[in-house]
Amino acid sequence: MQNFFTVTLPLLATVTTSTASLPSVFPPPPVNNPPFAIVQEEPTSKTAIREVAPEKPKETRLICKGCNEHENATLAYFQDRGIKDRNALATIMGNIRQESTFIPNICEGGSRTSWRNCDGGYGLIQWTSANRYYGLGDFAKRFGGSPSSLHTQLRYLTNEVQWKEIEDRMKIPGKSINRYMDYAYSWISWGHHGARTEYAYDYAKRLVPADV
Repeated sequence: MQNFFTVTLPLLATVTTSTASLPSVFPPPPVNNPPFAIVQEEPTSKTAIREVAPEKPKETRLICKGCNEHENATLAYFQDRGIKDRNALATIMGNIRQESTFIPNICEGGSRTSWRNCDGGYGLIQWTSANRYYGLGDFAKRFGGSPSSLHTQLRYLTNEVQWKEIEDRMKIPGKSINRYMDYAYSWISWGHHGARTEYAYDYAKRLVPADV
């Protein structure tokens, strides 16, 4: 037994010493940094979400075949105000054609000039009396726009008391052109009837429905 221990102990000491000199088989301690990072991308043309406005439903309206820009703009304007009947619209168009042929800067007698330089009736329905003639200029100054422009004159026309008195009746559908023409007389108070009724019947043939 004594010889056994003498041999074994040096062997154990040798093993212990050799093991201490070997490299460590355990991994290094973990690093505090996360293994990955989440990067938030800026939207690009490929990734951005686009909001698409819903498609506007189509509406059936009357358009004027063979009419010029001013005629169609006038037609659209009165439809926007709720006048839908073909004969009613044709009557309005026929009266404006008789008065001015839809030329907003026309002065009585046919010359083209500014509102300030006209000596007589002026504009779409030939405003002649002092209160209506100067009322056009005052309206343009107060609300903006040129008294010689189509848009300003249409706005002024539908703000006049003479128009307001007949507008509700022009919105009633199903009447004849002659009936609507009776209403229009108190609006324009023409001195000369001319071809306004014939023009109205012509427009009634040219106003056709379209989806817009």
